[in-house]
Amino acid sequence: MERNVSSPLSSTSLPTQLPFNATADINSTVKPFSVFDGCDHQVEGILFDLTLQCINVVVGIPANLLVIAILIHNRKEPSTSDIFLGCLAVMDTYFSSMTPISFLNLYHWQSKDVWSALKFSYGVKDTSGPLFLSCICLDRFVAVLFPVMFLQLKHIKYRLSLSVLVFCLTFAYSAAKVVGGLPNFEKVFTGEILATFTWMVVCNACILWVLKKSRGAGKDEMHPMKKKAFKMVLSILCIIVFNYLPPVALFPFEDYYSPDVFRCYVQPVGFAFLNIGSTIQPLVYLSRLGKVPFLSDTCIKKCCACVSAENNKTPPAQIPPA
Repeated sequence: MERNVSSPLSSTSLPTQLPFNATADINSTVKPFSVFDGCDHQVEGILFDLTLQCINVVVGIPANLLVIAILIHNRKEPSTSDIFLGCLAVMDTYFSSMTPISFLNLYHWQSKDVWSALKFSYGVKDTSGPLFLSCICLDRFVAVLFPVMFLQLKHIKYRLSLSVLVFCLTFAYSAAKVVGGLPNFEKVFTGEILATFTWMVVCNACILWVLKKSRGAGKDEMHPMKKKAFKMVLSILCIIVFNYLPPVALFPFEDYYSPDVFRCYVQPVGFAFLNIGSTIQPLVYLSRLGKVPFLSDTCIKKCCACVSAENNKTPPAQIPPA
């Protein structure tokens, strides 16, 4: 579905000269808003996006709810990034839960008010995901590269303040998206995604470089706990590239595409990779805990056998937790 549409009703192109008595017929046959609005013969990109949004409903919602439950259960011994993870899981659950409403509105209700609520949810996803992931990357970046400063800023009030700022930016962007009609508003998202993508890649690359460099004196092998952290950050970096590289690579070149191609193919495909992050991000977190839904305990134990062995044999590393 196109996210930058200012109105849910498509504007059909009309001939320059029309019989006077044809005006009423045209007004009475205005094409209602549909999921293929303006792209009736170019539906592949939209179907791709909708398919991934269905995966968010089936897998993403249970995974995010499980993440929230785990974070609540571990609230007495939280890590510094838990508040960002929890906010991200809440926003992803909200966005994924809007998909059935979107289908009902497209094919049954066709309500402008519901469409405004859907545009608000798209704004939430566009903004909260990149910003909260950037906060997580910042937290780990400071913990690994500036451990003394990290210990001084470990109090939860700093992360609460940063979370409130992200919520304010998210709701302001989403409200502006609902209002619509703002000049060059789509450039805001392009600038945001470019900035956050660059920041997350730089942060994780620096963390990987420091962890790779920090080995024990006279040892060629990395400390097992640091090796675990290295693999975790590397997996997060791969996810960031997978989710955010397509829109980063495609959206800045909007002027080089025809309007129909950009609206019907480029936008849906780019947003599809962004949207599937609502499923991938909680699954990565749960996989590190060995609590991935829809997998048997035997399978999880086999996948986590090596990690468990290292944790049992190795004392905790003397590095600040991220």
